[in-house]
Amino acid sequence: MSAAAAPAAVGSGKELANPPADGISNLRFSNHSNNLLVSSWDKTVRLYDADADVLKGEFVHPGPVLDCCFHDDSSGFSAGADHTVRRLVFSSSKEDVLGRHDGPVRCVEYSYAAGQVITGSWDKTVKCWDPRGVSGPERTLVGTYAQPERVYSLSLVGNRLVVATAGRHVNIYDLRNMSQPEQKRDSSLKYQTRCVRCFPNGTGYALSSVEGRVSMEFFDLSESAQSKKYAFKCHRKSEAGRDTVYPVNAIAFHPIYGTFATGGCDGFVNVWDGINKKRLYQYSKYASSIAALSFSKDGHLLAVASSYTYEEGEKSHEPDAIFIRTVNEVEVKPKPKALAAPQ
Repeated sequence: MSAAAAPAAVGSGKELANPPADGISNLRFSNHSNNLLVSSWDKTVRLYDADADVLKGEFVHPGPVLDCCFHDDSSGFSAGADHTVRRLVFSSSKEDVLGRHDGPVRCVEYSYAAGQVITGSWDKTVKCWDPRGVSGPERTLVGTYAQPERVYSLSLVGNRLVVATAGRHVNIYDLRNMSQPEQKRDSSLKYQTRCVRCFPNGTGYALSSVEGRVSMEFFDLSESAQSKKYAFKCHRKSEAGRDTVYPVNAIAFHPIYGTFATGGCDGFVNVWDGINKKRLYQYSKYASSIAALSFSKDGHLLAVASSYTYEEGEKSHEPDAIFIRTVNEVEVKPKPKALAAPQ
């Protein structure tokens, strides 16, 4: 991946007031507005209006919240370290427990295609839930699917679900038939998986590791499709002949252009054109690790969680913060390859 002459944007963006008081585990824009849902180790899930910089609602859980996602514009779901999956309705300030795992719940996604909530846990299972089952947890659980190891990251596109676990395993499912994975793979990267995100066009996924690398993978198993896969180095620093390599915590795809941003423990956010294998942009460095990233539904905003991820253990660090960047087209639009000059 070429990183030559990637321009840098000045400034961090607008900092939201009332941020979480501890590490930010995830943030996500709504599919319907510029509402932003944020989960944190401070045991809260918060709903912000990113345009107005207003905290619209907050739920406090019994333990740290490891993930969150929207259901509709004013309700969502949370994944708790207390083993629970919760439904949160901000418009009425009501919450209920959708169900439980046997260990901390690391990931939660809502599938609009299946009308189901999908959760992944450190108990080495994925569970699917029907949030319309109102008669108690035994009615809401659709199925439990054993995984080879603890679930670290999930991603959905259409009816496809990608599950990334400890031990570098990747399972690919069709949500319409979860009895067994469509494909079982190992990560192309040598080190622990940090994040997996599906391409918006549904052809594959990007996967990042703790060792400053991202791999671009394709679902189609034909030789021609598999020949397109590759990996690239990023979020690294070379000083005095020594390389420092940082975990890549976050990947977010632009909804219009299909380019993507990565965030690392080096405090940088980079934007990449995966098709032309180029870095398009690097934003100026943030004060702390980039814990999470999300583009708004129209791609005009990028939410950035600058939040220490404890990669170096307990130490003094900058306050956790959420920044809302206005995205310029030049930062995210692929640059066409130059045509050869006519002979």
